[in-house]
Amino acid sequence: MKFLIVGLGNPGPEYELNRHNIGFLTLDRLVDQHEVAFEQAKLGEVASFKAKGRSIYLLKPNTYMNRSGKAVNYWLQQLKVNIQNCLIVTDDIALPFGKLRMRAKGSSAGHNGLKDIESVVGGTQYPRLRFGVGNDFPKGRQVDYVLGNFPNDELEELPHLMDRAGEMIISFSTMGIERTMSQYND
Repeated sequence: MKFLIVGLGNPGPEYELNRHNIGFLTLDRLVDQHEVAFEQAKLGEVASFKAKGRSIYLLKPNTYMNRSGKAVNYWLQQLKVNIQNCLIVTDDIALPFGKLRMRAKGSSAGHNGLKDIESVVGGTQYPRLRFGVGNDFPKGRQVDYVLGNFPNDELEELPHLMDRAGEMIISFSTMGIERTMSQYND
């Protein structure tokens, strides 16, 4: 059985530690833990490994956040992965920093990466792992906030939080979304 895990973010060193790039950062950590590497491929960087007999493909789209749908759709077709086996890892300002929540479906909640995926794949019926980045920004400054880097105190907490997100990704791929949500969502 195949799974496609997509970390949302923007390519390039200037975006590396942005809140918006938590999907990329989480997948980078997972790749390191499984001792595999990303390789340049069409519309992004791809890595893969096996866990409990499951083939897990990781994708970091190089299409920029607002055009993530093109890469997601291409790799779903290329790998012949069912949309229910595709997990999108994304930042979420509606959740406090560090809160992790998996959902089987849902709205974009104004997130441009999710909006684009919805428009290209045709709906909201795909799993997502929402990584809380908080919302400590003045009115009208949301873009600056999500494109801003994590402050040092949050950077120190990120490895532990990304490890937990990695556990959730493996659980999603090996035990299913329902068991993962009941075990990890609080």
